[in-house]
Amino acid sequence: MQPSPAALVAALALPFLGAVAAPAVHRLLGERTAYFAAAVAAVTFALLAGQYGAALAADPTASGISYQWIPALGVSLTLYLDGLSLLVGFLASGVGVLIFTYSGGYMHGEPGQAKYYATLLAFMGSMLGVALAADLVALFVFWELTSVTSFVLIGHYQRTDSGRYAARKSMLITVSGGLFMLVGFLVLAFVAGQAPELARTLTLVGTPDSLIANAEAVRSALEARGLFLPVIALVFVGAATKSAQVPFHIWLPNAMEAPTPVSAFLHSATMVKAGVYLVGRTRPLLLPEVAVPEWMLLVATLGLVSMAITAILAVGATDIKELLAYSTASHLGLIIAGYGLATEYGAETGAFHILNHAVFKATLFMVAGIIAHEAGTRYIPDLGGLRSELPITAGITAVAALGMAGVPPFNGFYSKELLFEATYEIAAHEGGLFWLYPAIAVFGSVFTFLYSIRFLMLFFGEKPDGLHAHRPPWPMLAPPLLLTGVAAYVGLGGLAGTFGYKVPVVGEFVAAVTNASALHALETFGYYVPTTLSPYFAMSLLTIALGALAYPFYDRIHAGVRRARAVSVTSPNWYYDAAISGANRLSPIVAETVHNGVFRRYAYTALAAVCALALGGYAATGATVPGFDGFAVSLPLAVVLLTAVLGAVAVVRAPSHIAGVLTLSILGFMIAIFFVLSDAPDLALTQLLIETLVLVLFLLVLDKLPSWYGDLKRREAVADAALSATVGVTVFVTVLLSTGATPPDPIWEGLAERAPVPSEHGVWILDAGGGNNIVNVILVDFRAFDTLGEISVVAMAAISVLVMVGMRARSEDVGTTEEPGPDAAESTPEGGETA
Repeated sequence: MQPSPAALVAALALPFLGAVAAPAVHRLLGERTAYFAAAVAAVTFALLAGQYGAALAADPTASGISYQWIPALGVSLTLYLDGLSLLVGFLASGVGVLIFTYSGGYMHGEPGQAKYYATLLAFMGSMLGVALAADLVALFVFWELTSVTSFVLIGHYQRTDSGRYAARKSMLITVSGGLFMLVGFLVLAFVAGQAPELARTLTLVGTPDSLIANAEAVRSALEARGLFLPVIALVFVGAATKSAQVPFHIWLPNAMEAPTPVSAFLHSATMVKAGVYLVGRTRPLLLPEVAVPEWMLLVATLGLVSMAITAILAVGATDIKELLAYSTASHLGLIIAGYGLATEYGAETGAFHILNHAVFKATLFMVAGIIAHEAGTRYIPDLGGLRSELPITAGITAVAALGMAGVPPFNGFYSKELLFEATYEIAAHEGGLFWLYPAIAVFGSVFTFLYSIRFLMLFFGEKPDGLHAHRPPWPMLAPPLLLTGVAAYVGLGGLAGTFGYKVPVVGEFVAAVTNASALHALETFGYYVPTTLSPYFAMSLLTIALGALAYPFYDRIHAGVRRARAVSVTSPNWYYDAAISGANRLSPIVAETVHNGVFRRYAYTALAAVCALALGGYAATGATVPGFDGFAVSLPLAVVLLTAVLGAVAVVRAPSHIAGVLTLSILGFMIAIFFVLSDAPDLALTQLLIETLVLVLFLLVLDKLPSWYGDLKRREAVADAALSATVGVTVFVTVLLSTGATPPDPIWEGLAERAPVPSEHGVWILDAGGGNNIVNVILVDFRAFDTLGEISVVAMAAISVLVMVGMRARSEDVGTTEEPGPDAAESTPEGGETA
């Protein structure tokens, strides 16, 4: 069963169209643009909800919808909707409705709202693109669009140093990770094309030739070339940077500089879910059914380590949004660890906790916004006892925070219980060091319990003196209240499961999400509060007991974490800040070294870099220079080539600029004669005109330069000769490699056939060039965009020259005006300057 192509395209396009319209809508509606954006998100959600049945019955080998994009490279826009992509799409659009509504109250009086809503809609569209794109190139494009739009949103308060720092930091880390991911994608596509039983494809899922449809053959091809582990590492780096996993977790707490609705949307329900979505999507492709797969050793281990480390850092937080940021990284580590574990419960853990975490964390971020908005502070030591003034918010927080803590029967308990079951099963089967998996899971969960209860206690206990909070407006209260209802529904579903009942939707939906990442299809999914003491239920009880025993010492633990963070090597930001500081110190040194005002240095750096990249690329790909079979030179051609060589030698020996330029023109004219001998008079005429024009321009410029070269030091002469030889070799090898191939169907035959006016045609000639001069048709028709680009470059250069000439004329006029007298300075204000 295929989803409706029109519905998927409309759901993907609608947020971008809304983003384009947002500035104009803001002029009409002002702050009520929030509800326009919420309506766009609601329609998008409805379009996806209409495909619910098709998503649950999706076939990874046949349910994709493809539109040709770059046919010559095999790139298409392939859309695919299954349980996993539908879940992420629901989070992007459904939570989007609530966030836009919440923004209507939170962003009251804030600057830059037109940009805010346009960018937030564009981000939502980008996130939907990540969820629906089944082609690796399209997935990468949407992936990077989420980074670009999040950069704008995180830096919303662009006049603050902290806002700019946070935006640059997130952009640098996530975009860099995306480039690693792109390399992994290209290696996947390249290896797939090299395997005899596979066709080169960039489609990940949804077609018979897709990578996941042929997962076993793709893994075998990667292993045969020793590229299996590198591909896992490259793809995982992209996922880890986006989902803020250790050691890339450092950008997420700084991103809390964004407005709270942005934090609730991007950093709980959507953007950070892109990384775990990628891990879940590629799991069937990169997780082989072997005893201890490389996938598990890398992904599960780093996920558990991230879960524990960021949970500890959350306990050390002093800002409620900072606490939630580290908590987000910790729970994303739990999801990634679940997807990394090679057991049937691993995919269930990841799928179920994506849903649970998005629900309770988006709720808590909106609660944090209510506290900051109504109490005027986010500083944890200054908060407490808010229950009396914010009773509804306190109830919302209780449901969400206890779910985050993993306390039964709240929603987060069930997916964490699955993690405990998966880690225990792996440890019991493999033994040895694998017992660290359940130990780390319990250890990290104890700290999760601690910071969750600390967040809840903001509403209980003694209220600090001078703390007052106002009742929030309903646009800010209704969205978290609705999400609390969803969390309660999931939690009550577990209680119902204990008595043998199943609540509608949750079970079948989680089963569909799980099957997108599972190695074996899951028929049904059920969850419940255990009534017997299993090893994993004992792990849950142990977590709660240790957390309860440790909570009275929370302040001491918090102080210990703060002291550890004060040490450079254990500070979350020390390595990033040191690297950026070092790069900032290095950049002016490099600039002064390379751009020292001497043309020779400019030429060295540019030409040497190009040669190194070109020759290195040829060596890395194993390129071989073709043979010279059938090579023959006629006497006229030999005379022309010999004259060109003598002219080149004469350029080196020329005693002045003018002599060098005149001698150099010999080469250009010999090329023109070469074209004549090769039966290409049009090229010869073009070459003669260009060579003459360049010669005249050079001679005009030389009027402003010295007439002699000056003395050349021996080391400079040797360096010049070495660079010249390297450039010559590079150009020589490049020409041989680029002209060595002989395609069975020469391109000139197609150009000659399509260039003239066809014998039969309509009013518009779209399939032919319409000219008899093939070269002209190539320039203005077949490669018209190239020609347009060249003309644009020349035009920009001409405008730049005119501007500089005009500036020079004005500067000369200023220089000839009478300078102010000695009394002029006395007439200016104190500390001022003359005009």
